[in-house]
Amino acid sequence: MFPSIIAAAPTPPAARTATAATYAAFIGSGFAFASWAARIPQVRDRLGLDSAALGLVLLAIAAGSLVALPLSGPLVTRFGSARIVGTMAVLLGVGLVVAALGAQAGVAPVVAGLALLGFANGAWDVAMNVQGTVVERHLGRSIMSRFHAGFSLGTVAGALVGAAMVALGVPVAVHLVAVAVLVVLVVTWQARRFIADHDPGEPASRESAPGGALAAWKEPRTLLIGLFVLAFAFAEGVGNDWISVAAIDGHHVSAALGTIAFALFLTAMTAGRWFGPRLLNRYGRTAVVRVLAVIGIAGVALFVFGPGPVYAYAGTLLWGLGASLGFPVGMSAGGDDPRGAAGRVSVIASIGYCAFLGGPPAIGFLGDHITVLRALTVVAVLLAVAAMIATTVRPPRPSPEPSAPRPAPDDD
Repeated sequence: MFPSIIAAAPTPPAARTATAATYAAFIGSGFAFASWAARIPQVRDRLGLDSAALGLVLLAIAAGSLVALPLSGPLVTRFGSARIVGTMAVLLGVGLVVAALGAQAGVAPVVAGLALLGFANGAWDVAMNVQGTVVERHLGRSIMSRFHAGFSLGTVAGALVGAAMVALGVPVAVHLVAVAVLVVLVVTWQARRFIADHDPGEPASRESAPGGALAAWKEPRTLLIGLFVLAFAFAEGVGNDWISVAAIDGHHVSAALGTIAFALFLTAMTAGRWFGPRLLNRYGRTAVVRVLAVIGIAGVALFVFGPGPVYAYAGTLLWGLGASLGFPVGMSAGGDDPRGAAGRVSVIASIGYCAFLGGPPAIGFLGDHITVLRALTVVAVLLAVAAMIATTVRPPRPSPEPSAPRPAPDDD
């Protein structure tokens, strides 16, 4: 059962309002990011970049995120998730506008805009996950994975709108400025409807200070959850970037069929995140993520060693399903205790994003030596590690209440 570790929950309407607002934050983040990604080819052509130069330009997003992630815990602890999400939505909008308009001038303003976008995206990510854990505590049940499914839906919507804008010949600047304005208006409005990260009557603790938030880097449980999330993030990131290539090169399917393999992976991921809360609420985190890790291992093995494309497609579905809940469950585990939740979620997200950033290049390096298809076996190894340490995401037991309060001693 999902633990209730706060003394007094807000009224159900407040919890429902905050749930809808958190969905808006996740969907808005996915929509904004996918809108930019959909116009990368046009920006590349406008600037006349080759693949290597484009890769260096896009590295600005990763650099901004890496700066933001470790800082976001202290920021959210001090200012609250609502203020950080609202502020970062504005900053992301500015970054999107600078990148879109800057493409008319040269590479430097695009890099500056993307660095702002990456920084805002990293801090926004931590803050909205913190709010997700707050909503879960007030609802008394797991729902985090559905927020992440909302992010996936936002990316799909952003990609579809982007494709329509390309087909209609809408200029990059017009499209992305409109997206920035829409996202800023909607997300800043919705962030005001968040639930406060801490119960007003909760006594202050040393973790409420910025230095206390950074102390989460010394907590063994937090670091183990980070390793758990890293394994699942590696499985997710590698699947996103390499499934199509591995299907085409390793199983010798056409480019269109390789894209279908990627679509199946995303479909399974989204379905797992949407329907996962029922399983988590009924069977608990540890049992569910351990079973999913085993399913993911089986999927990777089927994809890599299956004798034909049909087996590869089946493996893709199992791989996506198996990888679906690890990241959101890790975020929930980081927020089990509202005291210091922002710092812990920041640490866990920072460790997990190392896999998103470093996993795909690692597979590419191994692929040069043993083929990309065989290199994917690393995913199965890391999922096995996640299965072994899955007990780290188990909610802590609430402290037992004393049977009767003791009278305070006399001072006389």
